[in-house]
Amino acid sequence: MGLVIGIDVGGSTTKIIGLDNGVVQSPMYITAADPITSLFGAFGKYVYDNSISLSDIEHVMLTGVGASGVTTPIYGLPTSRAGEFECDGLGAKFAVDIDPLMVVSMGTGTTLVQVNGDVISHAGGISMGGGTMQGLSRLLLNVRNIPNLIEMASHGDLSKVNLQIKDISKDVLEGLPMHATASLFGKAVNNQVSNEDVAKGIIVMVLETIGSAAVLSTLNSGIKDFCMIGNLTRMEECREVFSVMEDLYGVRFHIPENAVFLTALGAALAYTKNKFQPL
Repeated sequence: MGLVIGIDVGGSTTKIIGLDNGVVQSPMYITAADPITSLFGAFGKYVYDNSISLSDIEHVMLTGVGASGVTTPIYGLPTSRAGEFECDGLGAKFAVDIDPLMVVSMGTGTTLVQVNGDVISHAGGISMGGGTMQGLSRLLLNVRNIPNLIEMASHGDLSKVNLQIKDISKDVLEGLPMHATASLFGKAVNNQVSNEDVAKGIIVMVLETIGSAAVLSTLNSGIKDFCMIGNLTRMEECREVFSVMEDLYGVRFHIPENAVFLTALGAALAYTKNKFQPL
């Protein structure tokens, strides 16, 4: 089998990755004003930077919300489309090799995809994610992008904004550590907080809500492993927040290498498993 290119086409960001005989090659992403510009920019940069000839490419696999706008083959190459949920599951299972598994795709919003053997199914989702961070940081802090929000949050004090169990109870509550969050932003009611504190609170609010929703989605299912994928996995706060939640809920949150690119990888894997629709 030759080189299969997997491409996850988002609204403005496209992730692209190669799969050559089961070996992952050169993940990268491109941001542009619209999905089509982003797609062709990513594809062109990928083949140029990796000195790939079009004749080396066996198939191009597309997925993601922006893929629906592509109706003709990419540069005349065999091109197909795969469902995003299927790609989430395939990419995550390849990365962590755990079964059963809940895949938590953290993008503009958050999607939950359950993997049980060869069965991959959409388990739901919540409208909380990177879009929430961007919107709230713009409204509350006049900060327009997540890197600036992260920089501001690095100087923030979470204890100024979030109410913890130790703030409302002197006695240990069964199953709840004293540092567990009792109310997101609940302490800001009476405290004077800085913009940096608010920035920290926004990030943790989104991540804690995603983590809690993921855990609740698996109640009575026996699933204890969660694979976190998508753009938000690049944030260092993920490891901090999810580590605390692991202890709280007795589960495991996995953030594998190339977590940002696993939906694109899943698209390439969909070709190897014959789970695709030709354009």
